[in-house]
Amino acid sequence: MSGSSPAARLQRLFEGHRLTPTQRRIAHCMVRRAADAPFLSSVELAEFAGVSQPSVTRFAVALGFDGYPALRRHLREVAPADAEQEDAGETYNEYQQAVRAEIENLQHLSDLLADPGPVERAGRLLAGSRPLPVLGLRAASSQARGFGYFAAKVHPDVRVLDEGGSMLLDRIDSARRAGATALMCFALPRHPKECVEALAYAGEQGFTVVTVADSAFAPVAKHSDLLLPAAIGSGLSFDTVCAPMLLGRVLLEAMCDELPDAQARLEEFDVRAAARGLFVE
Repeated sequence: MSGSSPAARLQRLFEGHRLTPTQRRIAHCMVRRAADAPFLSSVELAEFAGVSQPSVTRFAVALGFDGYPALRRHLREVAPADAEQEDAGETYNEYQQAVRAEIENLQHLSDLLADPGPVERAGRLLAGSRPLPVLGLRAASSQARGFGYFAAKVHPDVRVLDEGGSMLLDRIDSARRAGATALMCFALPRHPKECVEALAYAGEQGFTVVTVADSAFAPVAKHSDLLLPAAIGSGLSFDTVCAPMLLGRVLLEAMCDELPDAQARLEEFDVRAAARGLFVE
């Protein structure tokens, strides 16, 4: 997804506006359907987003337009004239379309990383937290575990919180009492209510919350001090999450840059792994 792609333009249009949860839902829907957004009626957009038609009108007004027709006109005017011609004559099956969508998501992530400032800030926050809790529930649990697995090789105390239930807040409390200052969160659709509540609680306890989410308008946004968006693919029965996974690895790199003994820890692990015969060469 290049910087001039439909999704990128929509993201820029929405940024800086204070949107309600319903309006964030509409914005997220439009980003996911960026190519079709300029041609959707307010009724169609409302149906896709699962909101009322008046909510779509209020959303357009919140963005500074007179109404939804004005917003749609604006989107049509800025759409590239040759957008449809670009792929003329090319037909892709659903599997290829899913892969191409992920390639777009990765390109969009690359565009966002042109400004490394937010990732570098996140790296400092994560490196400086002892311990470092890493939260991810349901669909995001694998992202949290993967991040935690690698982070533990360079960070002295990583605590993965990948299960909900009555003990989740207890574990957040425990991390805070032990000295944790930041909490890393991976949040993916469908967003568990428990994850949103956990982030709200973490904020109340004084954590700085760093979140990787599928959109800047995700439900966890208002409880995140630093939100890094990475779009997901929704063309298959189950979402594809290449961009959030890669962003997690980028954050690991930024964290390593802030840990002076990271390289020494990695080399020590390699020596021990070789001595124990952990891996087949």
